[in-house]
Amino acid sequence: MRHKKSINHLGRTASHRSAMLSNMAISLIMHKRISTTVAKAKALRTFVEPLITRSKADNTHSRRMVFSSLQSKDAVTELFRDISVKVADRPGGYTRILKTGNRLGDNAEMCIIELVDFNETMLGAKETKVKTTTRRRRGAGTTKKTADEVATPEKAVKEKKAKKSEKAEEPKAEIETPKAETETPAAEETDNKE
Repeated sequence: MRHKKSINHLGRTASHRSAMLSNMAISLIMHKRISTTVAKAKALRTFVEPLITRSKADNTHSRRMVFSSLQSKDAVTELFRDISVKVADRPGGYTRILKTGNRLGDNAEMCIIELVDFNETMLGAKETKVKTTTRRRRGAGTTKKTADEVATPEKAVKEKKAKKSEKAEEPKAEIETPKAETETPAAEETDNKE
């Protein structure tokens, strides 16, 4: 039984496992996203997130403690210079695991682990997300009105009617033009007969 055994040994000795997690953490810090198995990604998350939290306090002691885990000057510099600035206001949860299916060779469950603040596509999607209100039977309080609409409701109603009338006029103009084209050949035929 493995009650309360929280460490996944990943089928490796302690030294091999720590070296592998260190190398994966360096790759994640330098490239911002890596592809690996789900088990390794979960182990990496518990390894790298305390290092990112420590990087928020940029002092010599923190740098030495992070360097003792990573053993890479470039990764430590990248972590303290770029990553710590972006995650300064985030209280935790610096990584995201996205499952990508199973590997062809051994059917292992694969995923992408990435730093949350460095995925520009997801950040852009979050910013463009529009908050919608639910429609209810009562009309009061469901939609927010601007100051102009509250001050002059008659003006807002007139503008809406004007916009509706403009929209209604545009399709009629498009429909009338084909009729005019069909009438002109008939008129030319009558001229030719005379």
